[in-house]
Order: sequence, then C-alpha cells, then structure tokens
Amino acid sequence: MSKYIEEKNLRKTILVVDDNAENLFLILDLLKDKYRVKVANSGEKALKYLECSDAIDLILLDIMMPGLSGYDVIKVLKKDIKTKDIPVIFLTAMRNVEDEQKGLEMGAADYITKPLSASIMLSRIKTQLENKEAKDFLKDKNTYLEKEIIKRTKEVSVIKDVTILTLTSLAETRDLDTGNHIKRTQHYISILAVALKSHPRFREYLSDEMIETLYRSAPLHDIGKVGIADKILLKPGTLTLEEFEIMKRHTTLGKDAIEHAERELGVEVKCLRVAKEIAFSHHENYDGSGYPLGLCGDEIPISARLMAVADVYDALISERIYKSAISHEEAVKTIVQGSGSKFDSDIVDVFVACHNDFLRVAKNFLDNASVIEQKSEQLSQIL
Repeated sequence: MSKYIEEKNLRKTILVVDDNAENLFLILDLLKDKYRVKVANSGEKALKYLECSDAIDLILLDIMMPGLSGYDVIKVLKKDIKTKDIPVIFLTAMRNVEDEQKGLEMGAADYITKPLSASIMLSRIKTQLENKEAKDFLKDKNTYLEKEIIKRTKEVSVIKDVTILTLTSLAETRDLDTGNHIKRTQHYISILAVALKSHPRFREYLSDEMIETLYRSAPLHDIGKVGIADKILLKPGTLTLEEFEIMKRHTTLGKDAIEHAERELGVEVKCLRVAKEIAFSHHENYDGSGYPLGLCGDEIPISARLMAVADVYDALISERIYKSAISHEEAVKTIVQGSGSKFDSDIVDVFVACHNDFLRVAKNFLDNASVIEQKSEQLSQIL
C-alpha cells in the first residue's frame, strides 16, 4: 500500500516559487522523493511557466520577493480560470496574524511561516493535495452527472416528440382533412401565444416554457377523430344531427386517450395535460354555445381558446372534399365576426394584428395536391 501511495504522490507536481536559492534547494531536497518538483525564482517566471503547463497540482509561494510579490502572483492566479483552483500555500517569514489573515483572504489554502519545519510542511502539503483530489473528483462527478442529465433530458424530449408524432400520424391515416393542417396550426398557435405573452390577461400563463408546450401539444388537438367511424369522419356532405352528435364525441375520445396515457405513465406530463385541454375544449365557444360541455368565457382553458382561432382559420382557408377553400381575407373577416361569440375577443384582436404571419405560414405549408387526390380516391373506396 505504501508503495502505491508513493507512486500516486509521484504523479503530483508541485511548483515552488522563492527568490532565495537556498530555500529552493532545501525544499527541492525535501520533496524530490515524494513529488515531481518544479522551481521558479520569481513571480514572473512562475506565471510564465503556468501559462505553458497544465500539470501543476499545488504551489508553494513565497510572499516577499522582488518584482511581483506572492500577493501579486496569487491575484493573477485567482483571476485565471486555468489556475484559480490550484491550491496555494504561502511560505513566508511574516509571522503576524494580520499577514496570515490577509493571505488566506486572498485565496491561499494554507500559510506556513519560516523557518520551515519539514514535518509540518509535508503534512500541510499532503492535506492540500488530498483536498484538491477530492474536489477534482467531485467536480468531475458533477460534470459527468450534468452531462448525463442533459443527455437523459434530451432523450425524454425526443421520446415525447416521437410519441406525439406517432399519435398524430395515426390520426392522419384516418382524417382526410389533416395534410399540413397539423403543422400550420402548430405555428398559428405559437404566433398567437407570442403576441399575447405581455397581455395582462395572459402574461402569467404564457411563459416561454408554456409557449413551447403549446407548440408541441397542438398536433394532438384532433387525435380523438381516430375513434370516429369512416362513414361519418369522411362523409363529403353535411352531417345529419345524429351524425354530428357522434362527430362531437372526438373531443371526449381525445381527452380519454390522453388521460389513459397519463395513467400508464404514472406521472403528470405538462405537454399531455395541455394536449388534453386542447383536444377536449377547442370546440367550446366563448358565448357558451360550443361543445362538449358548453363552457363559457374564461371557463375555457386558454390553450383551447388559442387553438379555436388557429383551427377555424385553417379550416376556412383549406380545401376539403366536402367544401371549397375561402380566401385569407374572407377567413379574417369570418374570425372577426366571431369575436366575443365564438372566440375570445382579445385573441381575435391579436389575430387581426398578426394575420399576415398566418398567411405566411399557410403559404409555407401548402397541402400537397397529390395527397388530396389520393385521399379523394380513398374516400371513393369507402363510399
């Protein structure tokens, strides 16, 4: 064991800084069998050496030297990220308590007065090297743990995104209306949220984190349509009252599906909670005439109120098998007409201010004509 300790110590490098040659030889002779020892006879040379070396584990530093004093040297060391954590032991003939206090306040790890006692100096050096080794271990461990946390957080985020994408893709296979609708509504809801984040009614809710959550949750707003029969979901004409009642169930089916996912996870996931709000309540009208619960005004979750504007706007400007698209200008007018009745008027005001951003998104994510034709063929087969 003692041989192992000696070999371990020999890997430690100590820099001795003293303008007195006799002191340097004395300390070198004392340490050479236990440590690697480097010497410098001035503060300037010590700093120059440290610029080129990464292998110093401890510094023995004289205070009273011509040129740069030990105090001057330690000031430089503590300002440099490369050297600030190297323990410094002052070696000095200055015996006053005030001098020792000053040295320790400047960042020295220890303070040894001359004439030097070999046993005391070796004991102090050993203690400081062990302290540094423990600190380095904890620092490396913390760095490793921080990297692991970042890695795992990214993995969880990717899993969450993949889960939402998978569920969304499943909905797309059933619903002829989707196309790039999902991507567009993601951007629409984000535009509205960013524009409203300083609004007195919404600023407490619309943090940057929540805006990101809204963007990620939006694709699940119609996930419940997976549970609606094709003859109703894909019907080209107007739904009967009975069929419409069945269609309205997609809000509850979406909420139930997401709640099931939450129960399976065993923990509340913010993204799923917001997705559940949107799926369940984005067809509620501000005047209470919507569904499934007939919620009114601020009873409707903010997330659902935002999605209501985004969803209706996109439905209006998008061509469907059962209807033609209307122009952007007509869609804006329709949304404005629904202010205070179908939609939250403050959200409509922001929509009007940002309507050109909506148009830009619509142009960037146009539905693919071939996809529409393909879905038309799918519909004809179903019928």
